Amino acid sequence: MRGPATDRATPRPRRLHSALGAAAAAALLLPLFGAAPSGAEETAAPDRLQRAFSSAAGAYHVPQSVLLGVSYLQSRWDSHNGAPSVSGGYGPMHLTDARTALKHAPHHSEGGEDPRGDSSRRALRPSAPAPDTAELPARLTTLTRAAELTGLKPAELRGDPAANIRGGAALLAAEQKRLGKPLSARPADWYAAVGRFSGAEDSATAAAYANDVFAVIRDGQQRTNDTGQRLRLVAVPGLEPKASEAQRMGLRRAAAKGTECPATVSCEWIPAPYEEFGDEDYGNHDLADRPKDQGIDYIVVHDTEGSWDTTLKLVQDPTYVSWHYTLRSTDGHIAQHVKTKDVGWHAGNWYINSKSVGLEHEGFLASPDAWYTEAMYRTSARLVKYLAQKFDIPLDRQHILGHDTVPGTTTSTIPGMHTDPGPYWNWQHYFSLLGKPLPHRGATRGELVTIAPEYAKNKPAFTGCAKAGEACAPHGSSAVRVYTEPSEDAPLIKDIGLRPGGEDSTIDVNDLGSRLSAGQQYALADKKGDWTAVWYLGQKAWFKNPAKAPTAVSGSGSVITPKAGKAEVPVYGRAYPEKAAYPEGVPVQEVSPLPYKLLAGQRYVTGDRVPGEYFYAPTFDTAPHRIVRGKDVYYEIQFGHRIAYVRAADVDLKRSGH
Repeated sequence: MRGPATDRATPRPRRLHSALGAAAAAALLLPLFGAAPSGAEETAAPDRLQRAFSSAAGAYHVPQSVLLGVSYLQSRWDSHNGAPSVSGGYGPMHLTDARTALKHAPHHSEGGEDPRGDSSRRALRPSAPAPDTAELPARLTTLTRAAELTGLKPAELRGDPAANIRGGAALLAAEQKRLGKPLSARPADWYAAVGRFSGAEDSATAAAYANDVFAVIRDGQQRTNDTGQRLRLVAVPGLEPKASEAQRMGLRRAAAKGTECPATVSCEWIPAPYEEFGDEDYGNHDLADRPKDQGIDYIVVHDTEGSWDTTLKLVQDPTYVSWHYTLRSTDGHIAQHVKTKDVGWHAGNWYINSKSVGLEHEGFLASPDAWYTEAMYRTSARLVKYLAQKFDIPLDRQHILGHDTVPGTTTSTIPGMHTDPGPYWNWQHYFSLLGKPLPHRGATRGELVTIAPEYAKNKPAFTGCAKAGEACAPHGSSAVRVYTEPSEDAPLIKDIGLRPGGEDSTIDVNDLGSRLSAGQQYALADKKGDWTAVWYLGQKAWFKNPAKAPTAVSGSGSVITPKAGKAEVPVYGRAYPEKAAYPEGVPVQEVSPLPYKLLAGQRYVTGDRVPGEYFYAPTFDTAPHRIVRGKDVYYEIQFGHRIAYVRAADVDLKRSGH
């Protein structure tokens, strides 16, 4: 979701607890465990962390492969400079100390967006309750337990990777002893302990987590982490989990009946209420019969801007809004709230809501170092692949949308649209997990470009993460900034939808006016030296794209361009039917263009060709509901940072080749 704005026309940063920034800064100043070297010394000793795993494994009699496998699933062996994850987890082992990291940012109640995004009923302005942090579950306080087991101070466990690894080894050994099992050298004997280490509250989630760890161990991994440390987990071929071991974990069974999830994840049914209340009002979703009555064409990726427990309270409130699934950071557990056949209120655009499934991920977009765990990325990717196969949804950025790429429905709604999951969501890694990796290398010449910066090395400057105008900490990003000329001293591209007065775009973390994102495709407009230009919001937009360190690769595909004789073509935020298509009793929805124009000679990459369609559902009683389809046909296009629609009658479709 997006942070609250200072005014309707200017995006503004989210409010974050100052404790987060203080905790992260303090962690950087903490003395390291033992004789821990500085960052420069770490580069000179790139095997230091590998030796720390070996040392901790020996001290606590945990197989090194198990320790490395668990750490990889938690953090991919990254240290994140001692900053906490979205669920308050620290270091390579993701030891949780959530009280230092929990925030109070509300969910859909920020900004001016109506999450339902339909004028057939009054605008929904939900109010989020404050999160309850009086009691935290055990999965959010594992760092305290690790301190007790190791005798190390919590500050050491948060700030020093080597100490953090020892804490993780101690927790694994303690779980093995609790299960009454020996501290065996055989990785296969640690299945139940690994499951319990996840902090999962049900046996299915714990087993899914352990299965993932065992897959990492079986296949092996090697990687250079975020501090330049080279780590390797030698493959253990033939390692298989024992399903019977899951019974040893002593955890409850999740209420999985009725969920729509792949067998490779753990899913629980926690329903969003469909209830009537007040003055003939109702919430918090609409009953439908998708895909029979209307297609499901999109999957929308959100972040929660709140903790897991707070988020579950919100989605179970009949006066609030809804989405289909929530994913937990610590272990990747999934809760399903709305059947995929029904329409959730999550994207702020009724056309997109009617044709999408919404996934909320526990996280905060404006806190780059509040990182997402590998467990959640992997679980999310499995769920998306399952849904994409079920509903025949292509795995690309025209169909797997960030909430930040959903357009406003009309001109007045543009400034209120949300901006999550933001520039720090790792789209490159996510699409690799989806089995559709973004191209790293491509043709040197072509008429289309796919945005593909190297995430870890791509660190554009942002402001507003903690305070308006204040610089955000440098961090890997999927975002690429665009300018009016091929120079970083040139003005940024302007977005007249966000700023009708013509004010300049900014580098605020929530300002999407001049930003491209990994995986998005645009039509090539020009090239000059190390700079590439694409057509963007009706303008030529330049970004730095040096051959030695490219931020985009060339390719081919389908584009649209205005028909001959048309100087400009209107652009829409929804593909609604023409007036003549509406039956008696269904109010006509205005086909209202956005303030942008697609000009003659410009080209934009297409997604689907779709009929004009409107789902009329203003009442709790479903009897009056109607699907209105017209004769008008639209193309989805990548217009700016967000997608948009143009009428097929206004444009020509062309194949853009090399």
